[in-house]
Amino acid sequence: MEQFFKKLQPHSGKILAVIVVTFFSFLAFNLYQAPVSGFENKFVYLLKEYGYIILFAWGMLEGEAGLIMAGLLSHTGDMNLYIAIFVAGLGGFAGDQVYFYIGRFNKSHVHKKFKGQRRKFALAHLLLQKYGWPIIFMQRYMYGMRTIIPISIGLTRYSAKMFAFINLISAWCWAAITIVPVWYFGEEILKVLHWAKEHWYFALPIAVTFGGSIIYYFNKATQKVEKKNL
Repeated sequence: MEQFFKKLQPHSGKILAVIVVTFFSFLAFNLYQAPVSGFENKFVYLLKEYGYIILFAWGMLEGEAGLIMAGLLSHTGDMNLYIAIFVAGLGGFAGDQVYFYIGRFNKSHVHKKFKGQRRKFALAHLLLQKYGWPIIFMQRYMYGMRTIIPISIGLTRYSAKMFAFINLISAWCWAAITIVPVWYFGEEILKVLHWAKEHWYFALPIAVTFGGSIIYYFNKATQKVEKKNL
């Protein structure tokens, strides 16, 4: 497998670009061909028709927005709750496995590509040494470290089988923790979204302020952890 990844590495950027372009072309074509009128209705149709495929891809990118979408579609009956958690978890698992093997089989490439992230790589190594396997479980909730940690663990001699096992359990927990509350409070969330659509001039500044505050908080929290451990 190591030889396979080494041969693949020089072309990894092109391969990834082809996959991304193909996927979004597929979505764009089906969005255009949707048998309903209006962009919003077409988008909803696309989510209902190809929801699990989109959810898996979104899970690989570790986007909570995809999990919120899955929770709402599960609430409306357009997705099965258990299958949504399973698929989203598999997507998150697959994404981190890719990052892990990038670190494991492309060390020289990683050191060149992530020169500006040396402090975060050093922090990831320290956290792994200090806390062990729980840091693998918790990395999905650490803003600014979600990509760095699996890559940095791949750079070490940490067991690939152990990482995969913890990563899979973590991914399913991450999916359930996000999807289930959205599914349960789906009616209330849909009412809020309807209000936001009708009063976008109020909702947009609130959303930007709220989202910015969350990012700022997690960024500050990560910086505190860095200062404490470095």
